[in-house]
Amino acid sequence: MVARGLSDARIARSLELSEAGVKSRVDRILTRPGLENRVQTAILAYEAGLLDR
Repeated sequence: MVARGLSDARIARSLELSEAGVKSRVDRILTRPGLENRVQTAILAYEAGLLDR
């Protein structure tokens, strides 16, 4: 969802989580592989075959 460009608020609504909880998870998604932003997350997901063309 992050790689598809959804906001934290939209992800939270879709998954029935709090926005703070989503923000925390997104921070972990960025930190573990050393990514700096959501664009890098999208590129990584695309290159790994996790996104449809």
